[in-house]
Amino acid sequence: MSKEINVANFEAEIIKTNLPALVDFWAPWCGPCRAIAPIIDQVSTETEGKAIIGKINVDENQELATRYGVQAIPTMIIFKSGVPVDRIVGTTSKEEIIKRLGI
Repeated sequence: MSKEINVANFEAEIIKTNLPALVDFWAPWCGPCRAIAPIIDQVSTETEGKAIIGKINVDENQELATRYGVQAIPTMIIFKSGVPVDRIVGTTSKEEIIKRLGI
């Protein structure tokens, strides 16, 4: 399962990890976000130990959404060494997400 990420744990879980990290910015009322949630969970299971997969509820963590320029959801941002290196807006396949994580 993906990790719930928020302002309190963002730095420790995403910025300071040595693993690539994917952060899914979502909201419970967002249909496409709910549609991609099972794919995010599959990616999390398949990349366990190789990547961090997290979810940020934009309604509860607007500061993080603003900091990273999230204007539409779902938006997935890939971080490497604490730096955002790629962005996927909208839904996509599990294979594409894994490919873009580079693992």
